[in-house]
Parts: sequence; C-alpha cells; structure tokens
Amino acid sequence: MNISRRRFLGSAASSGVGLLVPAVCASASAPPASSPNTGGQRPFKLGIATYSYWHFSRKKFPIETVVNKAAELGVEGVDVLHRQLETEDGAYLRKLKRHAFLNGIALICLSMHQSFVSSSAEVRERNVKHTLKCLNIASQLGIPSMRINAGTWGTTKNFNVLMKNRGIEPVPPGVTEEDGYRWVSECIRKCLPRAEELGVILALENHWGLSGTPEGMLRIFREINSPWLQLLPDTGNFLENPYEKLATVFPHACYVQAKTYFGGGEWYSLDLDYKRIFRQLRDAGYKGYVGIEFEGKAPADEGVPKSIALLRDAMA
Repeated sequence: MNISRRRFLGSAASSGVGLLVPAVCASASAPPASSPNTGGQRPFKLGIATYSYWHFSRKKFPIETVVNKAAELGVEGVDVLHRQLETEDGAYLRKLKRHAFLNGIALICLSMHQSFVSSSAEVRERNVKHTLKCLNIASQLGIPSMRINAGTWGTTKNFNVLMKNRGIEPVPPGVTEEDGYRWVSECIRKCLPRAEELGVILALENHWGLSGTPEGMLRIFREINSPWLQLLPDTGNFLENPYEKLATVFPHACYVQAKTYFGGGEWYSLDLDYKRIFRQLRDAGYKGYVGIEFEGKAPADEGVPKSIALLRDAMA
C-alpha cells in the first residue's frame, strides 16, 4: 500500500464516513502529521479542480492525470469538471472512480453547466434533464456534491464579453428578474427528489447571473429551504467587496472553490487575502473541502503547486 493510499484509508477510518457522505462532513477529526501548524485548529482539506489544468482548450486534459498530480502534490480531493470527462460511459466512470480510490484521492464535486433562466419552458426542461443526468454521473463516481448555476439571461454575446462587463448583463424585454427567480426555484425543486435519493448535494455557485450576488444566492437557498441545496462560494466570483460578500454566504457552504491567478488571470485577477478568507471560513464553522481553481496564464504545473503553497501558508 503506497503512502497516499494509506493516508486516505486512515483519514476515512478516523472520520467514520465514506466517499458518499456530504463533503462538509467528510473530514477527519484530527489533521495528519504532515499538516501545517494551525495553532490547534484543524486545517482544511484541499482539492484541485480539474479545470485548473484545462481552461476549455481544444484538447482535453485527462482527469486521471489530475488525480495523479493531486496524489503527488499531497492534496486530498479532486473537483471534476463535467465537460472534461472523456465520456459518460459507465465503464469509463467506474475506471475513473477506481483510479481515484487507489491513489487515495476523494472525488469531491462534479462541476456541471446548465441554466434555468429562460422564458422557454422547453429550454428549462432540457436543462432539468441535463441536471438529472449529471446527478446520476456524480452518483456513479461516488461524488457527494454537484455544482449548479442559477443561469444567465443570455443577452451577452459570449463569455468574454460577459467578463468584460464584470458579469453583469441586461434582462431581456418582456420578462423580469422575478420571473427568473421563479424559473430557477421551479427547476431546482424538480431536481431535489433525485438529489436526495442519490445522496448528492446540489451546490449553488455564485457563477454570474441570478446567483452572482450574495442576495441572489441566499434568496434561492432560502426559498428552496432543503438540506439537499447548499451554497458553493467561489472566492474569485465576487469582483467587488469580496470579503464582505463571502462572509455572508460562508455559513451555508457545503464546498468552497478558491481561485488563484499566477501568471495573470485568463479574464481578470483578484489579489485575495486567503489568511482573511480562512479566518472567515472558521468563524462560519466551515469544515469542508477547499478546491483550488487555478485560472492563471502560467503553466498549470507551475501555478497549481504555487496555489497549494499559498493556501497552506494561509492556513498556518
């Protein structure tokens, strides 16, 4: 048994839980011996988003290779980008799940793309079906949480323009934000029974659109009022007053994504104070994973290790 696998099994035994429990509960009661000194406080477990190695370039970066790198770098989890999967075939998913386990890596989140913001009932239903399909994929991989978005209005030409406009876009004529929130709630409610049946938490991210503000995230969260819908704060998606906004949603987080920008960001860079962010997470009682989303222009093999060192130092 190699070291990384032995660490995984020891962590699982001490926590008393397996890979199918919510990430917020999936941490060991005591830090491993190699953990940074946190003054008696248990350090957060780190993950790496597969997106860190593949920013939607033409050739996909193998998820198995990200798992290997996570094991080599000594982090505990991998956040799987759905669009990065080689295939949705069951044999491939089982092979990927086995590969992660044998390397001592927990698959902690499936990050999917969908939008429930559309005046077309047909479009909304298509996105609900896609979400249900991805819930099945998460379950097959043994992943306990799945990133969902509220969705955007689609009035912006493309994502580059949306980022240029700092994530803000106009509401189309003939509809209102109230319509949008109603559509989002209706669609999420359609997905909740399956999420509960499979034991996969729907994790609503501040990924632009109606969930791009703390107020929007909390409105949807409180309206749904289900333990199977929690929040996924991305530290890089609140472009103004990030600490104040993050502190508002951290108490309801089941998973946190941490953006880093070595080499300059693909669309923008934020100079985030992670010591402050980790204090806020502890104050909020957060005990789950923190997954690195490296979004810089530096090579991933340079930026990801630097990101790990940055976060570990911030936890110390």
